[in-house]
Amino acid sequence: MNDVTTESTETGHLLGAADIRRIADEAGVSPTKKFGQNFVIDPGTVRRIVREAHIGPESHVLEVGPGLGSLTLAILETGARMTAVEIDPPLAERLPDTIAEFMPDAVDRFAVVNRDALTVSPANLPDFADGRPFTLVANLPYNVATPIILTLLERFANLESFLVMVQKEVADRLAATPGSKIYGTPSVKLAWYGEASRVGTIGRNVFWPAPNVDSALVSFTRTRHDPGEDGADGDAEALRRETFRLIDAAFGQRRKTLHAALKKTVPAGAFEAAGIDPTRRGETLTIGEFTALAGAVMETRS
Repeated sequence: MNDVTTESTETGHLLGAADIRRIADEAGVSPTKKFGQNFVIDPGTVRRIVREAHIGPESHVLEVGPGLGSLTLAILETGARMTAVEIDPPLAERLPDTIAEFMPDAVDRFAVVNRDALTVSPANLPDFADGRPFTLVANLPYNVATPIILTLLERFANLESFLVMVQKEVADRLAATPGSKIYGTPSVKLAWYGEASRVGTIGRNVFWPAPNVDSALVSFTRTRHDPGEDGADGDAEALRRETFRLIDAAFGQRRKTLHAALKKTVPAGAFEAAGIDPTRRGETLTIGEFTALAGAVMETRS
């Protein structure tokens, strides 16, 4: 990666290692394993994330886990409007001061919500409840990255895309395709909503503290726009729930054939109706095939 200075050539100043440590000291904050905190200390990395996410002045952005504000400032530098969701109260309280200090012109385009990202919904994130498209850009806590992504996609039909930094192994699973050893539940469930791909790796030395794993970037574009739990289309939501139930069951015993793994779940005749050979394993099925099987199961109940 090319060397990048900490001083922005656009609207403000991005955070380097000295800035991060000074802010942490002033706020009485130290990274915790509980929240999976590893703060980015390299401006080049956060600018790369924003560039890969194609963020610009017209963008509406959700950031999860902003920490001390490294990526937050890089998002705001583009002219975008954004809301950050931070679970750690001291960090959420400190973040507006950091924006005011390093990028004062962006204060009016920024908001922070002190909340667990797994509990957010249009009801408690009204900035994203208007149906207008928005993007998730985040350095996600490694231990809850996949649940956060799937929860947001389920609850916000207007979440059009994301660019997230996650543990490399998690990135590989999210972008995996049928037939590979790492293709599993996260791969198929994410594919229900759209298309994901790996777009680069991130070294350990850009974090404080440095994690003991490598990181990678995952890009995603939504192709399915069924409403989530709060939507009116009950049939679409019922199909998603049934599809996900079959995915969980199939990968819960991934070495078994579909017939063996789903014998308590899929009634006789559903495999044939869906055009799927029951001697296959779940790891060979596309999301389209899982959906077809779920539809066939629902038909047998009606």
